[in-house]
Amino acid sequence: MDIPSGLRQSAAHFDSLGRWDRAELGRSLRRLGLSYGEIMELIPVPKGTLAGWCREIRLSATQVAAIRDRTGSQLGVPRDTQRKRRLEVERIQTHARHVALDNLADSFWVAGTVLYWGEGSKTTRRLELANADPRALRLFMAWARRYHNADATFAAALNLHANNDEQVALLSWQRDLGLSRDDFTRSYIKPDGTGHRKNHLRNGVCRVRLRRGTDAFLKTMVWVTVLAEQMAAPHRRVLG
Repeated sequence: MDIPSGLRQSAAHFDSLGRWDRAELGRSLRRLGLSYGEIMELIPVPKGTLAGWCREIRLSATQVAAIRDRTGSQLGVPRDTQRKRRLEVERIQTHARHVALDNLADSFWVAGTVLYWGEGSKTTRRLELANADPRALRLFMAWARRYHNADATFAAALNLHANNDEQVALLSWQRDLGLSRDDFTRSYIKPDGTGHRKNHLRNGVCRVRLRRGTDAFLKTMVWVTVLAEQMAAPHRRVLG
């Protein structure tokens, strides 16, 4: 395959390149339509590192066909390694929608879903909720055990200010949530002078996360969507 002289020259001096230049060289060679094996013959880089550099690069159908013609195999041809998980996620979400429609008359399910809608984490793909009121967190935990996993376990962490007594706060939250000290990860202590709040909460804010909760998060976000649709629909009651 015809490789521009500038790229060949950079490949010849690979060891003297900086980290970003090495990654950009790998990406440039990939954009030309080279397989990972062909690139690794030009530059000494592990396949995993190269794959990380080129994660966002998609080869055209013509480039894929050319790799097959050159190599006589599937090596270096992009594979949809996430297809199985994507199909699984689609099944989870489809089932979650049916579950939501079946539970619209269940006040406990609605309460927990609304609580998560308002207070739960939406960006980390973890079922996690933070609150200063232990009653809200107990509701979240009971709801997760009722509708996600009866044997669910949780991890927790505190957000405190510098003048909070961490040990007192930990003991209080352990008692209120029925968790052990081992269930709490490292607390975040916010230094004085970094915020506007003057009256600090005595025991701070606690974040509770469902362990191994990625699928539960996916389900919950579908439940929130269904509930929002139902509440937005004119002349439609959510609760029976």
